[in-house]
Amino acid sequence: MSDAVLFDVRDGGIAIITIDRPDTRNCLSGEVRDGLRAAWNRFERDPALRVAILTGAGEKAFCAGGDLKEMVETGMQVPPRDMFPLPYDNIELSKPTIAAVNGVAFAGGWMIAQGCDLCVASTNAKFAITEVKVGRGSPWAAPLIHMIPQRIMMEIILTGKPITAQRAYEIGLVNRLAEPERLMEAALELAGEILEGAPLSVRAGRETVMLATEMGRSAALQAARAAHEHAYMSEDAQEGPRAFAEKRRPQWKGR
Repeated sequence: MSDAVLFDVRDGGIAIITIDRPDTRNCLSGEVRDGLRAAWNRFERDPALRVAILTGAGEKAFCAGGDLKEMVETGMQVPPRDMFPLPYDNIELSKPTIAAVNGVAFAGGWMIAQGCDLCVASTNAKFAITEVKVGRGSPWAAPLIHMIPQRIMMEIILTGKPITAQRAYEIGLVNRLAEPERLMEAALELAGEILEGAPLSVRAGRETVMLATEMGRSAALQAARAAHEHAYMSEDAQEGPRAFAEKRRPQWKGR
């Protein structure tokens, strides 16, 4: 793995993935992209890891977006489909992810924060889709319509102006806010709450949310029933009610 991206494992199955290039505002340079691909692949392949937190080093930037110097030097037009490692898009993941946004999340930085399932933001964080300011495009922003209202999405994309963490929280882009010094603590708390649930139920629940954004009501209900069948048939489905009846914490096996 590139040293531009750090990978730390915490108790309980939490992986912390950190873009470690604060001197370039953690922009998505080639070495960062390679590091993120390796990190996401490691997270997905390790059965002991259940939740990932993505963040950036330093206090100024989560990620300032793509490397504009690289775009100038290469004369880049339409970026290759696999250029930027985007969770659940060109990166296949089946587990929950949390973006811990510690500063600016502009352009590609917004893109990778948006790609995560959940978002915790520092109170001094800022978000922007700035592509109109540099003549680039933001096709990756299309799924935003399932997260925020249409008129707000339109304003953000057409003006390219940043919004504060508080505003991002108000419109539903951010799940939780935290003071800068408590950002990782807040992200770990959220990850811990996910870890309290049965692994197969969490996985099926996440899949249900994604199915519901892509299908009509009847089709989504049918697909969701199939997604949850494995959880219903698992040992954990018997352990949960048994633990409740015995007034103890369940011992999840993930099977």
